[in-house]
Amino acid sequence: MGPEITNYSAFLSEAIKAVEELNRSKKACEELAAEERRTELELEKQRQGITDTINQTVRKRREDISASYDKEIKAGQERLKKIRAKREKAKNQGIKERIAEETEALREHNQELATKLKTLFKQNRVPGFCKTTWFYAMYMPGSIKELGLLLFSFSICFLAVPCGTYWLIPEASRKSWMLIAIYLIVILIFGGLYVAVSNKIKVRHLEVLKQGKEIRSLIRSNNRKIRVITVSIRKDRNESLYNLEKYDDEISQIEQELQQISSQKSEALNTFNTVTKTIISDEIINNNRDRIQALEEEHTRIESRLKEAQIHAKEQALLVTNQYETYLGKEFLQPDRLSELAKIIRSEQASNLSEAMAVYRSQRNA
Repeated sequence: MGPEITNYSAFLSEAIKAVEELNRSKKACEELAAEERRTELELEKQRQGITDTINQTVRKRREDISASYDKEIKAGQERLKKIRAKREKAKNQGIKERIAEETEALREHNQELATKLKTLFKQNRVPGFCKTTWFYAMYMPGSIKELGLLLFSFSICFLAVPCGTYWLIPEASRKSWMLIAIYLIVILIFGGLYVAVSNKIKVRHLEVLKQGKEIRSLIRSNNRKIRVITVSIRKDRNESLYNLEKYDDEISQIEQELQQISSQKSEALNTFNTVTKTIISDEIINNNRDRIQALEEEHTRIESRLKEAQIHAKEQALLVTNQYETYLGKEFLQPDRLSELAKIIRSEQASNLSEAMAVYRSQRNA
């Protein structure tokens, strides 16, 4: 409870000043708090900007280092790919030459046999088609291939042709006896043709055809030997016969260069991560130090002023509470209401504060 009041007008005037001062202090606190928050956000923004700049710069520099080494590695890999392709080409050429060399005698023998077969048929006036694989398959099969060709030909003539012809007949007109008739016609045509060729050519030139079969058998035997030699050479892992040393030396050199470049890349990135990265960060921080320091100082000043303003507002609030609120209550701790109470006192409508407040309320209610 404050001291006893002897002059109500003076008391109310002092109350008005105290409340107005309290309001100014509160407003100053609000403005300084807003300013403190603004500077804090600006400081955080600047710090985050520096962090982002550091991260972007470090990432870009690291990518540039990697890209430079990757470019060299890619060029080396392209060279390695080309030289390996050349080596493979040289190896394949060497294999071809080796195959040609090791099968030369057999191929020459086959050429001689082919010439002998051609001469034999020509001298005995045997038709040229009789030395073909198809003819021997039809009349004197001597290999699995020729037997297969014989079965295929018979399937075409005596199965596919009659059945296909039968199914071409409209379904409404199709009868079972038609299939039998078609088979008979096919047998007469193809069977008759087969027998006619056999009687006219096979029987007449049987001895020549037998000799031709023996020659063809020798050719097939030589071809099998050529295939065996070819497969054996292609499977042979010994590459020393193909003069590939110069390619192997160049491949080894390129692989060593690539290994060195990869090691240099790893070393450069390690140095960047442990040393250069720190240097870049320090440079960027130093470049922005003055601006950050100025913002920090401004923020500290505003923070200090805010604390002082808050202390002053607290003291003023306690003063208003102790000296005026106990008499007036919170309801009348407003400058305009205090002014109204002072007018009521001065106009002698009330002789004390309680009466003045009662008059104020009655006037408002009226």
